[in-house]
Amino acid sequence: MAVLVEIHVPMTDDIEWIDDIGDYLIDLEDELGLEEYDDGEQYGDVYIFFIAGASERTLLAAASRVATRKGVPAGAFAMVTTTDAPQFGMGRRVNLPVGSRIGS
Repeated sequence: MAVLVEIHVPMTDDIEWIDDIGDYLIDLEDELGLEEYDDGEQYGDVYIFFIAGASERTLLAAASRVATRKGVPAGAFAMVTTTDAPQFGMGRRVNLPVGSRIGS
């Protein structure tokens, strides 16, 4: 069992940010020593990215960096859980900062 952070991002009509975040997570793997634990997926009105392989602090720092990227919809949050959790969305919710947005 290891710490897992889920990054929940509200879905929008424009979904280009999904691929951008996926590419950015590859960069963060190299920079911070984390790993994308599973493929991201849409669940209801959010898209969830899964990261693990580092300390909770490092994973939350990475989630914050994702949330503040240009083009990422406002309202992203993280769930701190474990790799053996029976389902996603269970754990401790952590609000993430809001970054610059398109047009702002």
